[in-house]
Amino acid sequence: MSPTFRSLRNANYRRYAAGGVVSNTGTWMQRVAQDWLVLQLTANSAAALGITTGLQFLPFLLLSPFAGLVADRIPKRRLLQLTNVGMAVPALLLGVLAVTGTAEIWHVYVLAVALGVASAFDAPARQSFVSEIVDADDLTNAVGLNSASFNAARLVGPAVAGVLIAALGGGVVATGWVILINAFSYIAPIMTLRSLDVARLDSPAPMRREPGQIRAGVQYVLGRPDLLLILAIVFFTGTFGLNFQMTSALMATEVFDKGASEYGLLGTFLAVGSLTGSLVAARRVRVRHRLVVGAALSFAVVEITAGLMPTYLTFALMTPLLGLAALTMITAANTFMQLHTEAGMRGRVMALYMMIFIGGTPLGAPFIGWVGEVAGARWTLLVGGIATFVGVSLASLLYLRHHRRVVQAAEAPGDATVPVAA
Repeated sequence: MSPTFRSLRNANYRRYAAGGVVSNTGTWMQRVAQDWLVLQLTANSAAALGITTGLQFLPFLLLSPFAGLVADRIPKRRLLQLTNVGMAVPALLLGVLAVTGTAEIWHVYVLAVALGVASAFDAPARQSFVSEIVDADDLTNAVGLNSASFNAARLVGPAVAGVLIAALGGGVVATGWVILINAFSYIAPIMTLRSLDVARLDSPAPMRREPGQIRAGVQYVLGRPDLLLILAIVFFTGTFGLNFQMTSALMATEVFDKGASEYGLLGTFLAVGSLTGSLVAARRVRVRHRLVVGAALSFAVVEITAGLMPTYLTFALMTPLLGLAALTMITAANTFMQLHTEAGMRGRVMALYMMIFIGGTPLGAPFIGWVGEVAGARWTLLVGGIATFVGVSLASLLYLRHHRRVVQAAEAPGDATVPVAA
């Protein structure tokens, strides 16, 4: 078997990945449909789109530390079955409301929060569960293949959603049918999780209830400058740069005057680069800081360039490069965090990672939406790219400065007590 797909030799991982492909495809279909539904209900309001995105990711900011603690206390396989049910219910309700023509924007807001709550508990368990399925030697490969699965779904889901919405009339009812498809797609991961061979899972013993466990997780990360750098990078990229869901919709409708099909195709073009980045990451054996930093800075430059593109075609041609740089950074950051974290802390550490990475969206998405409302759609990309570049550069310089001081102190005569950052 090719080194790119070596984790698929593991039967449990094959089943887990298969369920993920189905669910991820439905998720991407709903993302397009939900955005289109908001635009239909609010006469193309960029601010409403930003609010919806922010509300959906707000629970990551508020609940992630507790969700990580739950992921360390409850068997992750069982927890993931529950969270998939929790994500299916809001999708089912929103789909029914849209199909019956009774959906209002406040319905979308409330159900976006409900979906976000379930997702906040799902994310740390899902991220850390991979290390229970595969050996440590295959973890980098498995994380890369998970990203490949996610982006293969991104390749198909937005295009299918765009075509279906257009074929069904392009209105509110059309979006509802697409959202309902996503609601039923959650059956696949629930069934594949139930079918896993539990005896072949390397699951740590559930952590006992003790006071101060969330604080212990935070203190663990604060004592690791290498992990703090990764968290700073994903904060700036996640908060200001990775708002494709909103920026693509605004560029398609406001700048290039396109419809649902063309908007969906932008997601597909983006996924071409994302899938490429994921498969390249799956072949990688080692992950270093410099890869995460370089990919984040490259992404920022490409995003600024995309915001300057004069036509729909040239903008679409830039989106694969955006996807390549973004997924290289995301996969490398995720892998670094898991490989350099103790097993007993992994749920809480990955929860902090998701809180900072995705939880920044409630701060950034409304701001970027406001920028689009005031200055125009192009500035959502320009401001996002500039903020990402400045933030990543500053975080990297601070880390290098700290690391240099630690090394110099460790090399000083008679001083052997100063720890060197991992």
